[in-house]
Amino acid sequence: MSINRSRVLKSACALAGLALLVGAAEPCTLALVSARASANGRALMWKNRDTSDPNNKLMFFKGPKHDFVALVISEDLEGGEVWGGQNTAGFAVMNSQADDLGDAVKKLDGAGNGAFMKLALGECATVRDFEALLVREKGKWDLTANFGVIDAEGGACFFETGRSSFEKFDTRDPRVAPFGTIVRTNFAFTSRDPMRGGGFDRFERITRLLDAARAQGRLDLRFILRQASRDLVNDKIHSNPLARPLPDDPAAPLYVHTSDTINRNTSVSAIVFEGAPSRDRADLATMWVLLGQPVTGVAVPVWPAAGKIPAATTGPKTAPLNDVALAVAAYLYPDGRGRMWQYLDATRLRTFGGEGVLPKLYRTEDRVLERTAAKWSEWAAKKPAAAEMADFQESVAAEALEALRKEFAALIKPGSPDR
Repeated sequence: MSINRSRVLKSACALAGLALLVGAAEPCTLALVSARASANGRALMWKNRDTSDPNNKLMFFKGPKHDFVALVISEDLEGGEVWGGQNTAGFAVMNSQADDLGDAVKKLDGAGNGAFMKLALGECATVRDFEALLVREKGKWDLTANFGVIDAEGGACFFETGRSSFEKFDTRDPRVAPFGTIVRTNFAFTSRDPMRGGGFDRFERITRLLDAARAQGRLDLRFILRQASRDLVNDKIHSNPLARPLPDDPAAPLYVHTSDTINRNTSVSAIVFEGAPSRDRADLATMWVLLGQPVTGVAVPVWPAAGKIPAATTGPKTAPLNDVALAVAAYLYPDGRGRMWQYLDATRLRTFGGEGVLPKLYRTEDRVLERTAAKWSEWAAKKPAAAEMADFQESVAAEALEALRKEFAALIKPGSPDR
């Protein structure tokens, strides 16, 4: 089966529509896992990014104090706003929109969130630096965000932030995080109105997932990528499309409504940050990026210390890995009538190519994880040169892209940007 570029773009536009309809700028799902709670002793920070533009890519920036890698919207050619990133000091930042911290009367809706994160990545080395930046810039920015930050010292905190105030939530504080984890979606605990905000269903779902993984000693990168970011369960209506029997009639496929799941129809990327093992090895802080809806792509690693980013994760317009993911998304969301594009075809997800989409993604991602784990161990024993890190991340991303193009060749039109 072949899907042309116009259909991919049509589907992408449809996917963008929901965010505009519901009026949420960035209804993301976030989690912080402290070093003491993670399976390997490295702090973890994760974001499923939901927004109206399905085209995301990475950019490398030269900052005033620290160089950094960040996620941007592809059409933002100058990278004026970033939506999560990590710098050479091992500091990383992410956010979710928290409209309940804004002020509709004063038209404060978080318009400065992305630019503020770019400022932080260029200046901050630690959580303390970020807190000092919030104090210094208080009242100067239109901010309505749950900012998550980690550093090479093992710090992992959320800051619920409005224009003129913020509140810190530290994973080291047993009153706040007795088990070393904190999650956020699109509401703030410090909001004056508990009925505002959003993402309450996702908050409950990811809390349950993290609690179960922690009890089983599975709070690690693989859990975040495989179970958290790609989760399609809606507990409220007892919907689990991966466990439910498929219909016998191929003309009546199983669909799942993905507006209230963690992997949403407006999820455009996932990023996971693995903290540095120590401050003097900040070069080992790793940023994993999955471009596209999580059930349509694979994660690849980048290191700010490499001084550049892989070609598969960026481009003058769009990123090749994102283009492949859009082709898969167009196949999984085949009905563009009205709001039918909010429904994922679970039958296609589970049967494409005889085995389904996810086994194909996992096969490629397993190779990425295995290669990266082995190389990271080498680097932990002997500090690598920037060129070696750059060559390795380029090799891994290029191999993953080629594997995905082969796995999903039937969905990619020859000659398109995906090729």
